[in-house]
Amino acid sequence: MTEDRHIVRSYDEELERLRTTLGEMGGLAESNFARALEALDQQDRELAGEVISDDERVDALNHQVQDNAVRVLALRQPVADDLRAVVAALRVSAELERIGDYGANIAKRVLSLEGNPLPSPVRTAVRMGYLAHEILREVIDAYLQGDAQRAQALWERDVEVDDMHTSLFRELLTYMMEDPRNITPCSHLLFVAKNIERIGDHATNVAEIGYYVVTAEEIKGERPKADRSSYALAEPGEQEDGDSGGENG
Repeated sequence: MTEDRHIVRSYDEELERLRTTLGEMGGLAESNFARALEALDQQDRELAGEVISDDERVDALNHQVQDNAVRVLALRQPVADDLRAVVAALRVSAELERIGDYGANIAKRVLSLEGNPLPSPVRTAVRMGYLAHEILREVIDAYLQGDAQRAQALWERDVEVDDMHTSLFRELLTYMMEDPRNITPCSHLLFVAKNIERIGDHATNVAEIGYYVVTAEEIKGERPKADRSSYALAEPGEQEDGDSGGENG
């Protein structure tokens, strides 16, 4: 009996270690994203460099989660709730790793913008970023707390990020057409906006995974999507071709 309890206890400890590492990874990815936005807002090259360097820590934690999850699958052969939790950890760590990459990409654009006067749409980009950051932070909390209802509510908020992205896309194009000197900085901001929009998509993916872990069901209904930037220049009534560039919608 003592040996049996030890086995169960060690199994629980392995699952908790997996969850803790995933939480650390999520916190770091979210923090790096926030600092990238601050670097953009303040044009802080030093801070941007720190964000780029810290992305390696996100990658390292991703490898740690992957290794721990594979070990649990191989040695414990989990079933039911435990199996969903372990497989979900693998999926969420991949989403967080991509979020970390996009945060680093935003920081790299800060370095590229040096010497270019920033047009006023940079403020819109920062506001869009903080909206996506708020959703991401709450999504990570909902996942770690096993709150399916909250995860679904956050899943539905992705449309807010998409709306801002479409609006910012049009605003940046207008600035580029009005003054050729805006083309370079606005081009960089277009990439920043797309990176933010993709972070929103990956946060939505985490919400879907979190909902599934708790309920063993997919979220019902069509995934909310309102980004129209890919065909913002299309003629009225023109058939849209493809999606917004997102992996999931």
